[in-house]
Amino acid sequence: MSEAAEKKWLVVINPNAGVKKGAKEWPAIHRLLEQEGFPMECVLTEYRGHAIQLTEKYILGGYRNFAVVGGDGTLNEVLNGFFIQRTVPVTDLTLAMIPVGTGNDWGRSFGIPFDHRKAVQVLKRNKTVLQDVGKINFFKGEESRTRYFLNVAGMGYDALVAKKTNLLKEKGRGGALAYIYFVFASLFQYRFMDAVIEVDGKEVYNGGVFSMNAGICKYNGGGMIQVPDAVPDDGILDFTLIRKASKWVVVRYAHKLYDGTISQVPIVSFFRGKSFRVSSGGKIYLEADGESLGHTPFTIEILPLALKVVTGHQVPGAGN
Repeated sequence: MSEAAEKKWLVVINPNAGVKKGAKEWPAIHRLLEQEGFPMECVLTEYRGHAIQLTEKYILGGYRNFAVVGGDGTLNEVLNGFFIQRTVPVTDLTLAMIPVGTGNDWGRSFGIPFDHRKAVQVLKRNKTVLQDVGKINFFKGEESRTRYFLNVAGMGYDALVAKKTNLLKEKGRGGALAYIYFVFASLFQYRFMDAVIEVDGKEVYNGGVFSMNAGICKYNGGGMIQVPDAVPDDGILDFTLIRKASKWVVVRYAHKLYDGTISQVPIVSFFRGKSFRVSSGGKIYLEADGESLGHTPFTIEILPLALKVVTGHQVPGAGN
């Protein structure tokens, strides 16, 4: 292992994040990091999944500190690189973020400023906490796959909106407003599905579903609060179910996805547990941290305090 590499940060830049915002804003961010004398190696991602490969490679080369200049999807890829590698325990690694993505929802829970200069100062302070991680086993066609997430996983309608937004982003268009557009525009082509939901091995629901979310943190979709009681270090998954209802009812209550009052909506149920299983007759699709994945059946489980992250909040006992 290179001792120099262990002390350096690998800065993973996604130039396509935030509809090319990463490419536009990286030179200014780079200057800020250089002005602070930040010890770093910088790499740019070139395609979807590239950050996973880069993370594995650089951990093998001795790097232990990783900073993402990108969005939640790039953060998710580095996280998955952490768990795929077998060189060191995941908690020996550190993950940080300078947000330039579309939603930047994970950072909302950890006080990561959208202002780049302030975000660099957070990185420089390097105050860390441990957070929980979610592990999903799902299917893509006939193939069983596994993915890890650090923020929110969405199923059903939430996954459809994410898929449409991602397809638009791949064409160099989209952004936060595109996500909001698809939240409403996709309603009348969406087909409700029946699902069976189990929490910690016990069936809690069997019926029609509109959308579902499993949360480590509480924000997704560019500031939505669909899992309002989620706490990132409590060892518990928070699960929100929006049941089948008239699509006009969904429109009527849509604003409550943003103001934190979703618990007041009569078609919404909440569950908490260490593991969830969702099965269905047809395919219910899934996204995690905004990344489109696969479909049912899937299981989601919690890995308590499995990831060390740099936080912008004051950390008790950390010398603040």
